[in-house]
Amino acid sequence: MDIATLSNANLVDLTSAQLAYGRLVTAFGHHVDDWRSQVTGRLQKSQWTGSTAVQVRADLAAFTSKLQAAHDELNLISATLSDAAESFALAQAQLLQALDDAKAAGITVKPDGSMTWDKDPAAAASDTATDPKKAQASYIGDRISGALTEADQADKLIAARLKHFTDNATNGTGLDSVTAGQDQQADAARENLPPKGSTPDQVKAWWAGLTPAEQHDLIHNHPDQVGGLDGVPAVARDEANRLTLTQSRNELQAQLDKLGPEPVEKLIPGDTSYVESAEHKAWREKYEDLTEKLDGMNAIQTRLDSDGKNGSPPAYLLGFDTNGHGHAIVAVNNPDTANNVVTYVPGTGARLGSINNDITRSDRMVSSAESADQSKTTASVTWVGYDAPQSIIPEAADDKYALGAEDKLRNFELGLRTTHEGTPAYQTIIGHSYGSTTVGYAMRDKGLPVDAAMFVGSPGTGVDTASGLGIDPNKVWAGRGDADAIDYARSENPLQWAQDGASDVGSTLTNGFGGYVGYHSAEDNHLAFGRDPANQHFGGHEIPTDPGVGHSDYWEKGQSLDAMGRIISGKW
Repeated sequence: MDIATLSNANLVDLTSAQLAYGRLVTAFGHHVDDWRSQVTGRLQKSQWTGSTAVQVRADLAAFTSKLQAAHDELNLISATLSDAAESFALAQAQLLQALDDAKAAGITVKPDGSMTWDKDPAAAASDTATDPKKAQASYIGDRISGALTEADQADKLIAARLKHFTDNATNGTGLDSVTAGQDQQADAARENLPPKGSTPDQVKAWWAGLTPAEQHDLIHNHPDQVGGLDGVPAVARDEANRLTLTQSRNELQAQLDKLGPEPVEKLIPGDTSYVESAEHKAWREKYEDLTEKLDGMNAIQTRLDSDGKNGSPPAYLLGFDTNGHGHAIVAVNNPDTANNVVTYVPGTGARLGSINNDITRSDRMVSSAESADQSKTTASVTWVGYDAPQSIIPEAADDKYALGAEDKLRNFELGLRTTHEGTPAYQTIIGHSYGSTTVGYAMRDKGLPVDAAMFVGSPGTGVDTASGLGIDPNKVWAGRGDADAIDYARSENPLQWAQDGASDVGSTLTNGFGGYVGYHSAEDNHLAFGRDPANQHFGGHEIPTDPGVGHSDYWEKGQSLDAMGRIISGKW
Protein backbone atom coordinates (compact mmCIF):
# COMPACT_ATOMS: atom_id res chain seq x y z
CA MET A 1 0.00 0.00 0.00
CA ASP A 2 1.36 3.44 -0.93
CA ILE A 3 0.31 6.99 -0.13
CA ALA A 4 -1.35 7.70 -3.48
CA THR A 5 -3.39 4.48 -3.50
CA LEU A 6 -4.81 5.02 -0.03
CA SER A 7 -5.34 8.77 -0.20
CA ASN A 8 -7.11 8.57 -3.59
CA ALA A 9 -9.15 5.46 -2.84
CA ASN A 10 -12.87 5.89 -3.55
CA LEU A 11 -14.49 4.15 -0.62
CA VAL A 12 -18.01 5.11 -1.71
CA ASP A 13 -18.18 2.12 -4.05
CA LEU A 14 -17.05 -0.24 -1.31
CA THR A 15 -19.64 1.15 1.08
CA SER A 16 -22.34 0.90 -1.59
CA ALA A 17 -21.41 -2.72 -2.27
CA GLN A 18 -21.58 -3.50 1.43
CA LEU A 19 -25.01 -1.90 1.76
CA ALA A 20 -26.30 -3.76 -1.30
CA TYR A 21 -24.99 -7.04 0.06
CA GLY A 22 -26.66 -6.26 3.36
CA ARG A 23 -29.99 -5.87 1.59
CA LEU A 24 -29.41 -9.19 -0.16
CA VAL A 25 -28.78 -10.92 3.15
CA THR A 26 -31.92 -9.37 4.64
CA ALA A 27 -34.01 -10.55 1.68
CA PHE A 28 -32.54 -14.04 1.93
CA GLY A 29 -33.38 -14.07 5.64
CA HIS A 30 -36.99 -13.28 4.79
CA HIS A 31 -37.01 -16.22 2.36
CA VAL A 32 -35.71 -18.53 5.07
CA ASP A 33 -38.44 -17.31 7.41
CA ASP A 34 -41.07 -17.80 4.71
CA TRP A 35 -39.79 -21.32 4.05
CA ARG A 36 -40.11 -22.20 7.72
CA SER A 37 -43.58 -20.74 8.12
CA GLN A 38 -45.07 -21.72 4.76
CA VAL A 39 -43.47 -25.11 4.18
CA THR A 40 -41.92 -26.87 7.14
CA GLY A 41 -44.21 -25.19 9.65
CA ARG A 42 -47.38 -26.26 7.85
CA LEU A 43 -46.05 -29.76 7.31
CA GLN A 44 -45.43 -30.12 11.02
CA LYS A 45 -49.06 -29.15 11.71
CA SER A 46 -50.43 -31.61 9.14
CA GLN A 47 -51.75 -35.03 10.04
CA TRP A 48 -49.62 -36.75 7.41
CA THR A 49 -48.09 -39.93 8.77
CA GLY A 50 -46.29 -42.97 7.52
CA SER A 51 -42.79 -43.80 6.31
CA THR A 52 -42.95 -41.39 3.40
CA ALA A 53 -43.95 -38.54 5.70
CA VAL A 54 -41.02 -39.33 7.98
CA GLN A 55 -38.61 -39.30 5.04
CA VAL A 56 -40.00 -36.04 3.63
CA ARG A 57 -39.77 -34.31 6.99
CA ALA A 58 -36.15 -35.45 7.33
CA ASP A 59 -35.28 -34.23 3.86
CA LEU A 60 -36.92 -30.87 4.45
CA ALA A 61 -35.21 -30.50 7.81
CA ALA A 62 -31.84 -31.10 6.15
CA PHE A 63 -32.69 -28.54 3.47
CA THR A 64 -33.77 -26.02 6.12
CA SER A 65 -30.43 -26.55 7.90
CA LYS A 66 -28.61 -25.76 4.65
CA LEU A 67 -30.69 -22.62 4.15
CA GLN A 68 -29.87 -21.46 7.68
CA ALA A 69 -26.16 -22.23 7.24
CA ALA A 70 -26.14 -20.27 3.99
CA HIS A 71 -27.82 -17.35 5.72
CA ASP A 72 -25.26 -17.46 8.54
CA GLU A 73 -22.39 -17.45 6.03
CA LEU A 74 -23.96 -14.57 4.10
CA ASN A 75 -24.28 -12.63 7.34
CA LEU A 76 -20.57 -13.15 8.00
CA ILE A 77 -19.68 -12.01 4.49
CA SER A 78 -21.79 -8.88 4.96
CA ALA A 79 -20.04 -8.18 8.27
CA THR A 80 -16.67 -8.69 6.59
CA LEU A 81 -17.52 -6.15 3.88
CA SER A 82 -18.70 -3.73 6.54
CA ASP A 83 -15.44 -4.29 8.40
CA ALA A 84 -13.52 -3.61 5.21
CA ALA A 85 -15.31 -0.32 4.57
CA GLU A 86 -14.72 0.85 8.14
CA SER A 87 -11.09 -0.29 8.23
CA PHE A 88 -10.11 1.44 5.00
CA ALA A 89 -11.99 4.58 6.04
CA LEU A 90 -10.11 4.70 9.34
CA ALA A 91 -6.74 4.23 7.64
CA GLN A 92 -7.51 6.82 4.96
CA ALA A 93 -8.66 9.37 7.54
CA GLN A 94 -5.45 8.89 9.54
CA LEU A 95 -3.34 9.32 6.41
CA LEU A 96 -5.13 12.45 5.22
CA GLN A 97 -4.91 14.04 8.68
CA ALA A 98 -1.17 13.35 8.83
CA LEU A 99 -0.70 14.85 5.35
CA ASP A 100 -2.71 17.93 6.37
CA ASP A 101 -0.60 18.34 9.53
CA ALA A 102 2.57 18.06 7.46
CA LYS A 103 1.37 20.74 5.07
CA ALA A 104 0.45 23.07 7.94
CA ALA A 105 3.93 22.59 9.41
CA GLY A 106 5.67 23.39 6.13
CA ILE A 107 6.79 19.80 5.60
CA THR A 108 6.57 18.32 2.12
CA VAL A 109 5.69 14.63 1.93
CA LYS A 110 6.85 12.96 -1.27
CA PRO A 111 5.00 10.03 -2.89
CA ASP A 112 7.47 7.53 -1.41
CA GLY A 113 6.94 8.92 2.11
CA SER A 114 10.22 10.81 2.39
CA MET A 115 9.96 14.36 3.72
CA THR A 116 11.70 17.67 3.17
CA TRP A 117 11.45 21.03 4.91
CA ASP A 118 13.32 24.28 5.22
CA LYS A 119 15.89 23.73 7.96
CA ASP A 120 15.85 26.04 10.94
CA PRO A 121 18.58 28.70 10.43
CA ALA A 122 20.06 28.13 13.91
CA ALA A 123 20.23 24.39 13.32
CA ALA A 124 21.66 24.87 9.85
CA ALA A 125 24.53 26.92 11.25
CA SER A 126 25.46 24.30 13.84
CA ASP A 127 26.59 20.70 13.65
CA THR A 128 25.11 19.86 17.05
CA ALA A 129 21.89 21.90 17.29
CA THR A 130 18.71 19.88 16.81
CA ASP A 131 16.34 20.99 14.07
CA PRO A 132 12.95 21.46 15.79
CA LYS A 133 11.09 20.17 12.72
CA LYS A 134 12.98 16.89 12.75
CA ALA A 135 10.96 15.52 15.67
CA GLN A 136 7.72 16.75 14.09
CA ALA A 137 8.58 15.14 10.76
CA SER A 138 9.46 11.89 12.50
CA TYR A 139 6.13 11.91 14.32
CA ILE A 140 4.20 12.59 11.11
CA GLY A 141 6.21 9.92 9.32
CA ASP A 142 5.25 7.37 11.96
CA ARG A 143 1.58 8.28 11.53
CA ILE A 144 1.78 7.93 7.75
CA SER A 145 3.54 4.60 8.06
CA GLY A 146 0.96 3.46 10.59
CA ALA A 147 -1.94 4.37 8.30
CA LEU A 148 -0.40 2.51 5.36
CA THR A 149 0.31 -0.51 7.54
CA GLU A 150 -3.29 -0.55 8.77
CA ALA A 151 -4.63 -0.39 5.22
CA ASP A 152 -2.30 -3.16 4.09
CA GLN A 153 -3.26 -5.32 7.07
CA ALA A 154 -6.96 -4.77 6.37
CA ASP A 155 -6.47 -5.64 2.71
CA LYS A 156 -4.76 -8.94 3.52
CA LEU A 157 -7.12 -9.99 6.30
CA ILE A 158 -10.30 -9.08 4.42
CA ALA A 159 -9.08 -10.85 1.28
CA ALA A 160 -8.26 -13.99 3.28
CA ARG A 161 -11.65 -14.02 4.98
CA LEU A 162 -13.57 -13.49 1.75
CA LYS A 163 -11.56 -16.26 0.09
CA HIS A 164 -12.50 -18.58 2.96
CA PHE A 165 -16.21 -17.91 2.41
CA THR A 166 -15.81 -18.23 -1.36
CA ASP A 167 -14.14 -21.62 -0.93
CA ASN A 168 -16.96 -22.71 1.39
CA ALA A 169 -19.52 -21.72 -1.23
CA THR A 170 -17.60 -23.44 -4.02
CA ASN A 171 -17.07 -26.79 -2.30
CA GLY A 172 -20.43 -26.82 -0.55
CA THR A 173 -19.17 -26.73 3.04
CA GLY A 174 -20.85 -23.35 3.45
CA LEU A 175 -24.19 -25.19 3.52
CA ASP A 176 -23.07 -27.30 6.46
CA SER A 177 -24.36 -26.13 9.85
CA VAL A 178 -21.21 -27.31 11.61
CA THR A 179 -18.97 -25.29 9.30
CA ALA A 180 -21.19 -22.22 9.62
CA GLY A 181 -21.17 -22.60 13.39
CA GLN A 182 -17.39 -22.81 13.46
CA ASP A 183 -17.15 -19.69 11.33
CA GLN A 184 -19.46 -17.83 13.70
CA GLN A 185 -17.41 -18.91 16.69
CA ALA A 186 -14.18 -17.83 15.00
CA ASP A 187 -15.70 -14.45 14.20
CA ALA A 188 -16.86 -13.92 17.79
CA ALA A 189 -13.58 -15.15 19.30
CA ARG A 190 -11.50 -12.55 17.47
CA GLU A 191 -12.77 -9.81 19.73
CA ASN A 192 -12.29 -11.78 22.94
CA LEU A 193 -9.29 -10.54 24.89
CA PRO A 194 -6.40 -13.01 25.30
CA PRO A 195 -6.56 -15.06 28.50
CA LYS A 196 -4.56 -13.89 31.50
CA GLY A 197 -0.99 -15.14 31.35
CA SER A 198 -0.73 -14.94 27.56
CA THR A 199 2.78 -14.15 26.36
CA PRO A 200 3.56 -10.98 24.39
CA ASP A 201 4.05 -13.16 21.29
CA GLN A 202 0.58 -14.66 21.74
CA VAL A 203 -0.93 -11.22 22.26
CA LYS A 204 0.78 -9.90 19.14
CA ALA A 205 -0.52 -12.83 17.05
CA TRP A 206 -4.06 -12.20 18.30
CA TRP A 207 -3.84 -8.47 17.61
CA ALA A 208 -2.37 -9.00 14.13
CA GLY A 209 -5.35 -11.22 13.28
CA LEU A 210 -7.78 -8.33 13.80
CA THR A 211 -8.75 -5.80 11.19
CA PRO A 212 -8.23 -2.10 12.03
CA ALA A 213 -12.00 -1.80 12.59
CA GLU A 214 -11.96 -4.68 15.08
CA GLN A 215 -8.95 -3.18 16.81
CA HIS A 216 -10.69 0.19 16.93
CA ASP A 217 -13.76 -1.35 18.56
CA LEU A 218 -11.67 -3.13 21.18
CA ILE A 219 -9.73 0.03 22.00
CA HIS A 220 -12.92 2.01 22.52
CA ASN A 221 -14.89 -0.74 24.30
CA HIS A 222 -12.08 -2.04 26.54
CA PRO A 223 -9.43 0.70 26.74
CA ASP A 224 -8.35 -0.16 30.27
CA GLN A 225 -7.57 -3.74 29.23
CA VAL A 226 -6.07 -3.18 25.78
CA GLY A 227 -3.82 -0.41 27.09
CA GLY A 228 -2.02 -2.76 29.44
CA LEU A 229 -1.43 -5.69 27.10
CA ASP A 230 2.25 -6.34 26.39
CA GLY A 231 2.34 -7.40 22.74
CA VAL A 232 -0.08 -4.73 21.51
CA PRO A 233 1.74 -2.06 19.45
CA ALA A 234 2.64 1.22 21.13
CA VAL A 235 0.32 3.36 19.00
CA ALA A 236 -2.71 1.23 19.91
CA ARG A 237 -1.80 1.10 23.60
CA ASP A 238 -1.37 4.86 23.57
CA GLU A 239 -4.81 5.40 22.03
CA ALA A 240 -6.43 3.12 24.59
CA ASN A 241 -4.64 4.62 27.58
CA ARG A 242 -5.44 8.18 26.53
CA LEU A 243 -9.12 7.23 26.71
CA THR A 244 -8.61 5.71 30.16
CA LEU A 245 -6.64 8.77 31.28
CA THR A 246 -9.45 11.12 30.27
CA GLN A 247 -12.10 8.98 31.93
CA SER A 248 -10.04 8.62 35.12
CA ARG A 249 -9.34 12.36 35.32
CA ASN A 250 -13.04 13.08 35.09
CA GLU A 251 -13.88 10.46 37.72
CA LEU A 252 -11.26 11.63 40.21
CA GLN A 253 -12.13 15.28 39.69
CA ALA A 254 -15.78 14.43 40.39
CA GLN A 255 -14.73 12.64 43.59
CA LEU A 256 -12.66 15.66 44.63
CA ASP A 257 -15.55 18.02 43.95
CA LYS A 258 -17.84 15.89 46.13
CA LEU A 259 -15.33 15.55 48.96
CA GLY A 260 -16.70 18.59 50.72
CA PRO A 261 -14.98 21.17 52.91
CA GLU A 262 -12.15 20.28 55.23
CA PRO A 263 -13.43 19.20 58.67
CA VAL A 264 -12.45 21.53 61.52
CA GLU A 265 -9.80 20.14 63.86
CA LYS A 266 -10.57 20.46 67.54
CA LEU A 267 -8.41 21.58 70.43
CA ILE A 268 -7.40 19.07 73.06
CA PRO A 269 -9.25 20.04 76.26
CA GLY A 270 -6.99 22.21 78.40
CA ASP A 271 -4.35 22.51 75.67
CA THR A 272 -3.54 24.87 72.80
CA SER A 273 -2.62 22.14 70.30
CA TYR A 274 -4.86 20.32 67.89
CA VAL A 275 -5.47 16.61 67.64
CA GLU A 276 -6.43 15.14 64.32
CA SER A 277 -9.82 13.49 64.44
CA ALA A 278 -10.60 10.29 62.56
CA GLU A 279 -12.93 12.32 60.36
CA HIS A 280 -10.22 14.83 59.47
CA LYS A 281 -7.64 12.11 58.90
CA ALA A 282 -9.93 10.28 56.46
CA TRP A 283 -10.70 13.54 54.62
CA ARG A 284 -7.04 14.56 54.46
CA GLU A 285 -5.81 11.22 53.16
CA LYS A 286 -8.51 11.14 50.49
CA TYR A 287 -7.82 14.74 49.49
CA GLU A 288 -4.08 14.17 49.24
CA ASP A 289 -4.54 10.97 47.22
CA LEU A 290 -6.92 12.60 44.74
CA THR A 291 -4.98 15.84 44.28
CA GLU A 292 -1.66 14.07 43.87
CA LYS A 293 -3.02 11.64 41.29
CA LEU A 294 -4.69 14.48 39.40
CA ASP A 295 -1.39 16.37 39.41
CA GLY A 296 0.27 13.31 37.86
CA MET A 297 -2.47 12.91 35.27
CA ASN A 298 -2.29 16.59 34.34
CA ALA A 299 1.47 16.30 33.92
CA ILE A 300 1.04 13.31 31.62
CA GLN A 301 -1.66 15.09 29.61
CA THR A 302 0.54 18.16 29.23
CA ARG A 303 3.38 16.03 27.89
CA LEU A 304 1.06 14.17 25.52
CA ASP A 305 -0.32 17.46 24.21
CA SER A 306 3.18 18.72 23.37
CA ASP A 307 3.66 16.08 20.64
CA GLY A 308 5.86 17.44 17.89
CA LYS A 309 5.61 21.05 19.13
CA ASN A 310 8.71 23.22 19.38
CA GLY A 311 10.91 20.25 18.56
CA SER A 312 9.47 18.17 21.40
CA PRO A 313 9.41 14.45 20.52
CA PRO A 314 5.99 12.77 20.64
CA ALA A 315 4.96 10.92 23.79
CA TYR A 316 3.07 7.63 24.06
CA LEU A 317 1.09 6.45 27.07
CA LEU A 318 1.83 2.72 27.24
CA GLY A 319 0.24 1.99 30.59
CA PHE A 320 -1.99 3.74 33.09
CA ASP A 321 -4.14 3.05 36.14
CA THR A 322 -4.99 4.68 39.45
CA ASN A 323 -4.75 1.54 41.59
CA GLY A 324 -2.89 2.01 44.86
CA HIS A 325 -0.53 4.95 44.39
CA GLY A 326 -1.18 4.83 40.64
CA HIS A 327 0.95 3.58 37.77
CA ALA A 328 1.97 4.97 34.38
CA ILE A 329 4.29 4.01 31.56
CA VAL A 330 5.23 6.93 29.30
CA ALA A 331 7.45 6.71 26.24
CA VAL A 332 9.21 9.63 24.60
CA ASN A 333 9.24 8.68 20.90
CA ASN A 334 7.76 5.46 19.57
CA PRO A 335 9.65 2.41 20.92
CA ASP A 336 8.25 0.27 18.09
CA THR A 337 10.10 2.28 15.44
CA ALA A 338 13.12 3.77 17.26
CA ASN A 339 16.63 2.47 16.61
CA ASN A 340 17.50 2.66 20.31
CA VAL A 341 15.12 2.03 23.21
CA VAL A 342 15.88 2.64 26.88
CA THR A 343 13.57 1.76 29.77
CA TYR A 344 14.01 3.87 32.89
CA VAL A 345 12.86 2.36 36.21
CA PRO A 346 12.70 4.89 39.07
CA GLY A 347 12.89 3.85 42.70
CA THR A 348 11.62 4.86 46.13
CA GLY A 349 8.71 7.27 45.90
CA ALA A 350 7.87 6.42 42.27
CA ARG A 351 4.13 6.70 41.70
CA LEU A 352 1.61 8.42 39.45
CA GLY A 353 1.77 11.72 41.34
CA SER A 354 5.56 12.05 41.00
CA ILE A 355 5.91 11.02 37.37
CA ASN A 356 6.47 14.48 35.91
CA ASN A 357 10.12 14.60 36.97
CA ASP A 358 10.67 11.06 35.68
CA ILE A 359 9.28 11.95 32.25
CA THR A 360 11.65 14.93 32.16
CA ARG A 361 14.53 12.51 32.71
CA SER A 362 13.35 10.43 29.75
CA ASP A 363 13.25 13.55 27.59
CA ARG A 364 16.81 14.37 28.60
CA MET A 365 18.05 10.86 27.83
CA VAL A 366 16.50 11.02 24.36
CA SER A 367 18.19 14.35 23.70
CA SER A 368 21.53 13.07 24.98
CA ALA A 369 21.36 9.85 22.95
CA GLU A 370 20.38 11.61 19.74
CA SER A 371 23.19 14.13 20.26
CA ALA A 372 25.58 11.18 20.59
CA ASP A 373 24.30 9.73 17.30
CA GLN A 374 22.17 12.05 15.19
CA SER A 375 21.64 9.33 12.57
CA LYS A 376 19.52 7.21 14.94
CA THR A 377 16.25 7.77 16.77
CA THR A 378 15.91 6.96 20.43
CA ALA A 379 12.85 6.19 22.54
CA SER A 380 12.98 6.43 26.32
CA VAL A 381 10.29 4.74 28.41
CA THR A 382 9.56 5.82 31.97
CA TRP A 383 8.32 2.62 33.61
CA VAL A 384 6.30 3.19 36.76
CA GLY A 385 4.53 -0.10 36.21
CA TYR A 386 5.18 -1.53 39.64
CA ASP A 387 4.41 -0.79 43.29
CA ALA A 388 7.58 1.00 44.37
CA PRO A 389 8.44 1.54 48.04
CA GLN A 390 7.18 4.91 49.24
CA SER A 391 9.44 5.40 52.26
CA ILE A 392 13.15 4.91 52.93
CA ILE A 393 12.39 3.34 56.29
CA PRO A 394 11.03 0.73 56.42
CA GLU A 395 9.79 0.09 52.88
CA ALA A 396 12.97 0.63 50.86
CA ALA A 397 14.77 -1.86 53.10
CA ASP A 398 12.44 -4.62 51.90
CA ASP A 399 13.08 -6.44 48.61
CA LYS A 400 9.44 -7.53 48.27
CA TYR A 401 8.77 -4.58 45.95
CA ALA A 402 11.55 -5.67 43.61
CA LEU A 403 10.39 -9.29 43.71
CA GLY A 404 6.82 -8.23 42.97
CA ALA A 405 7.94 -6.33 39.87
CA GLU A 406 9.99 -9.10 38.23
CA ASP A 407 7.32 -10.64 35.99
CA LYS A 408 5.79 -7.28 35.08
CA LEU A 409 9.12 -5.83 34.01
CA ARG A 410 10.13 -8.94 32.07
CA ASN A 411 6.83 -9.07 30.17
CA PHE A 412 7.10 -5.39 29.34
CA GLU A 413 10.61 -5.77 27.97
CA LEU A 414 9.56 -8.86 26.00
CA GLY A 415 6.64 -6.84 24.65
CA LEU A 416 9.01 -4.12 23.43
CA ARG A 417 10.98 -6.75 21.54
CA THR A 418 7.85 -8.36 20.15
CA THR A 419 6.17 -5.25 18.77
CA HIS A 420 9.30 -3.57 17.40
CA GLU A 421 9.25 -3.10 13.64
CA GLY A 422 12.16 -3.95 11.36
CA THR A 423 15.70 -4.37 12.64
CA PRO A 424 15.68 -5.05 16.40
CA ALA A 425 16.37 -1.99 18.51
CA TYR A 426 19.44 -1.59 20.69
CA GLN A 427 17.66 -2.04 24.00
CA THR A 428 18.98 -0.63 27.28
CA ILE A 429 17.53 -0.57 30.79
CA ILE A 430 18.45 1.86 33.55
CA GLY A 431 17.51 1.65 37.20
CA HIS A 432 17.84 4.50 39.68
CA SER A 433 17.97 4.05 43.44
CA TYR A 434 15.60 1.21 44.45
CA GLY A 435 14.73 0.98 40.75
CA SER A 436 18.21 -0.45 40.18
CA THR A 437 17.36 -3.19 42.69
CA THR A 438 14.14 -3.85 40.82
CA VAL A 439 16.03 -4.12 37.52
CA GLY A 440 18.80 -6.24 39.01
CA TYR A 441 16.40 -8.71 40.59
CA ALA A 442 14.48 -9.11 37.33
CA MET A 443 17.69 -9.67 35.38
CA ARG A 444 18.95 -12.15 37.96
CA ASP A 445 15.74 -14.16 38.43
CA LYS A 446 13.85 -13.81 35.13
CA GLY A 447 16.31 -12.59 32.54
CA LEU A 448 15.59 -9.43 30.59
CA PRO A 449 15.95 -9.20 26.78
CA VAL A 450 18.22 -6.16 26.90
CA ASP A 451 21.55 -5.38 25.30
CA ALA A 452 22.86 -3.11 28.05
CA ALA A 453 22.11 -2.11 31.63
CA MET A 454 22.84 0.97 33.72
CA PHE A 455 22.54 1.53 37.45
CA VAL A 456 22.82 4.91 39.19
CA GLY A 457 22.51 5.68 42.88
CA SER A 458 22.08 1.98 43.54
CA PRO A 459 21.71 0.27 46.94
CA GLY A 460 22.60 -3.01 45.23
CA THR A 461 21.22 -5.15 42.43
CA GLY A 462 20.84 -8.50 44.14
CA VAL A 463 24.10 -9.83 42.68
CA ASP A 464 27.72 -9.26 43.58
CA THR A 465 29.11 -9.27 40.05
CA ALA A 466 27.93 -8.03 36.67
CA SER A 467 28.08 -11.58 35.32
CA GLY A 468 25.10 -12.46 37.52
CA LEU A 469 22.81 -10.19 35.50
CA GLY A 470 22.54 -12.52 32.52
CA ILE A 471 24.09 -10.23 29.90
CA ASP A 472 27.64 -9.47 28.77
CA PRO A 473 29.36 -7.79 31.76
CA ASN A 474 31.03 -5.50 29.24
CA LYS A 475 27.55 -4.03 28.66
CA VAL A 476 26.94 -3.13 32.30
CA TRP A 477 27.54 0.40 33.65
CA ALA A 478 27.05 1.96 37.07
CA GLY A 479 27.64 5.33 38.64
CA ARG A 480 27.47 6.92 42.08
CA GLY A 481 28.05 10.59 42.76
CA ASP A 482 30.39 11.66 45.53
CA ALA A 483 27.48 13.40 47.27
CA ASP A 484 25.01 10.52 46.89
CA ALA A 485 23.67 9.49 50.30
CA ILE A 486 22.90 5.99 48.99
CA ASP A 487 26.20 4.99 50.59
CA TYR A 488 24.35 5.07 53.91
CA ALA A 489 22.28 2.09 52.75
CA ARG A 490 24.82 -0.27 54.25
CA SER A 491 24.62 -4.03 54.34
CA GLU A 492 23.13 -5.42 57.54
CA ASN A 493 25.54 -8.35 57.43
CA PRO A 494 28.58 -7.65 59.68
CA LEU A 495 30.55 -10.32 57.80
CA GLN A 496 30.42 -8.12 54.71
CA TRP A 497 31.89 -5.20 56.65
CA ALA A 498 34.94 -7.35 57.30
CA GLN A 499 34.97 -8.37 53.64
CA ASP A 500 34.85 -4.73 52.56
CA GLY A 501 37.61 -3.75 54.98
CA ALA A 502 37.97 -0.41 56.68
CA SER A 503 40.41 1.38 54.44
CA ASP A 504 38.45 4.57 54.91
CA VAL A 505 38.84 4.57 58.70
CA GLY A 506 37.06 7.47 60.32
CA SER A 507 34.14 7.57 57.83
CA THR A 508 32.00 5.27 59.93
CA LEU A 509 28.47 5.32 58.57
CA THR A 510 25.17 4.50 60.20
CA ASN A 511 23.08 2.10 58.19
CA GLY A 512 19.94 4.01 57.32
CA PHE A 513 18.03 0.76 56.97
CA GLY A 514 18.57 -0.82 60.36
CA GLY A 515 20.90 1.02 62.68
CA TYR A 516 23.97 -1.12 62.06
CA VAL A 517 27.35 0.47 61.63
CA GLY A 518 29.56 -0.22 58.63
CA TYR A 519 32.46 1.30 56.76
CA HIS A 520 32.90 2.66 53.28
CA SER A 521 35.90 1.14 51.58
CA ALA A 522 37.60 2.15 48.39
CA GLU A 523 38.51 -1.51 47.94
CA ASP A 524 35.06 -3.06 48.24
CA ASN A 525 31.62 -1.89 49.22
CA HIS A 526 28.50 -3.91 50.02
CA LEU A 527 25.19 -2.15 50.35
CA ALA A 528 21.67 -3.19 51.34
CA PHE A 529 21.08 -5.45 48.33
CA GLY A 530 24.54 -6.63 47.37
CA ARG A 531 27.83 -5.20 46.24
CA ASP A 532 27.77 -1.60 45.07
CA PRO A 533 27.59 -1.96 41.25
CA ALA A 534 29.77 1.15 40.96
CA ASN A 535 32.56 -0.65 42.82
CA GLN A 536 35.48 -1.97 40.80
CA HIS A 537 34.92 -5.53 42.05
CA PHE A 538 31.43 -5.63 40.50
CA GLY A 539 32.94 -6.02 37.06
CA GLY A 540 31.11 -3.45 34.96
CA HIS A 541 32.07 -0.01 33.69
CA GLU A 542 31.88 3.20 35.68
CA ILE A 543 29.57 6.05 34.66
CA PRO A 544 31.54 9.25 35.31
CA THR A 545 29.89 11.93 37.44
CA ASP A 546 30.63 15.58 38.10
CA PRO A 547 31.81 16.71 41.56
CA GLY A 548 28.96 17.23 44.00
CA VAL A 549 26.46 14.96 42.23
CA GLY A 550 23.82 13.85 44.73
CA HIS A 551 21.25 11.09 44.65
CA SER A 552 18.88 12.84 42.21
CA ASP A 553 21.40 14.74 40.09
CA TYR A 554 22.43 12.17 37.48
CA TRP A 555 20.16 13.65 34.77
CA GLU A 556 21.44 17.19 35.16
CA LYS A 557 23.83 18.42 32.49
CA GLY A 558 27.24 16.90 32.91
CA GLN A 559 29.32 13.78 32.53
CA SER A 560 26.69 11.31 33.75
CA LEU A 561 23.98 12.46 31.30
CA ASP A 562 26.48 12.55 28.42
CA ALA A 563 27.58 9.01 29.31
CA MET A 564 23.97 7.81 29.39
CA GLY A 565 23.47 9.14 25.88
CA ARG A 566 26.53 7.33 24.56
CA ILE A 567 25.52 4.09 26.24
CA ILE A 568 21.90 4.24 25.06
CA SER A 569 22.99 4.95 21.48
CA GLY A 570 25.53 2.10 21.55
CA LYS A 571 28.45 4.49 21.17
CA TRP A 572 30.20 3.24 24.30
